[in-house]
Amino acid sequence: MGHLLVLIIVALVAYAVLRALTAPRRGPGASGPAGGARGGERMVPCSRCGVNVPESEALVSDGRYYCSDAHLRQSGQ
Repeated sequence: MGHLLVLIIVALVAYAVLRALTAPRRGPGASGPAGGARGGERMVPCSRCGVNVPESEALVSDGRYYCSDAHLRQSGQ
């Protein structure tokens, strides 16, 4: 029974070492999870309520971003 326990521990240590050696390297100053969102989209705040929305989904008027048509209309545009 003791030999089996030692064998399991050795296997777990070997797995951890191999995983650490094959993990992708991250440069200094890298933030977020490894292999994080690549090509992520910029978030912009709604000029009316401040909610952040993806830039591609935001409505733009006079250089200001809005989260919905209702907020765009409430701004007087």
